[in-house]
Amino acid sequence: MDGLLNELEELNIGKVKRNELLSQHTTMKIGGPADLFIEPSSVENIRKVIGFINKHQLPWRAIGRGSNLLVSDKGIEGAVIKLGAGLSNLTIEGTKITVGAGHSLISLSTMISKKGLSGLEFASGIPGSVGGAVYMNAGAHGSDISKILTKAHILFADGTIEWLSNVEMEFSYRTSVLQKKRPGIVLEAEFDLTEGDKASIVAQMLKNKDYRKETQPWNFPCAGSIFRNPLPNYAGKLIEEAGLKGFSIGGAKISEMHGNFIVNAGNATAKDVLDLIQYIKEKIDQLYSINIETEVEIIGRD
Repeated sequence: MDGLLNELEELNIGKVKRNELLSQHTTMKIGGPADLFIEPSSVENIRKVIGFINKHQLPWRAIGRGSNLLVSDKGIEGAVIKLGAGLSNLTIEGTKITVGAGHSLISLSTMISKKGLSGLEFASGIPGSVGGAVYMNAGAHGSDISKILTKAHILFADGTIEWLSNVEMEFSYRTSVLQKKRPGIVLEAEFDLTEGDKASIVAQMLKNKDYRKETQPWNFPCAGSIFRNPLPNYAGKLIEEAGLKGFSIGGAKISEMHGNFIVNAGNATAKDVLDLIQYIKEKIDQLYSINIETEVEIIGRD
């Protein structure tokens, strides 16, 4: 890997590190090392990174701000590409905005609301990046990314770049075409918003943010919702009714504020979290004959 690291550094594509702990790049503060950790400084440099990866036939994975992720204690084989400050561009043209994948979703929603543009109020408490939100069709408060996205700029594994329309993204509940059928990296997103009363938009955004603070345990390291809601049921409600709030395995604990959150209560490992997830799944199946599936993405070495 040292030879690959040297070759990467010569490309001058941004930050490059060897054996970087992913616990430093996930909101759950869990995760072993990445063989190669790359934070490109521009879209063009991401293309160079993909060219390098394909040349050496390396496995790779892209991450944003590290929410909705559980990384193995053994880390990730190959290269991890972090979409960060190098992809935080933002342009506003009337009600249309184009924003880089590395931009914080919370800061974007705050900024846009203050300009009197409506459509992103639901995102005011979602602690991820724009790219991650598009990738998984993030949502809350009755709305989601699919309601506002017009197209997304995608870099595919073969190095090609293409704009996909909302229809081509094949959005559904917390999923998009990028998760299975056409793996790729979100580089930019274009959103179509609507003009509204600035005071009302800001008030709604703050209400949504306050609701999250009051009902979700953001004072502990966590990944967000662990399970998809098995509609018409809600995972958090099922877990609470099962009497599981506060139950822990190792350093991983089911939040006492919200049943669908597992928090890192102190030096939790990925194994702790996985064991707790399995325990919850078995308990819910046993009590209600309902199979709940994870929303958090589990990645890394077995």
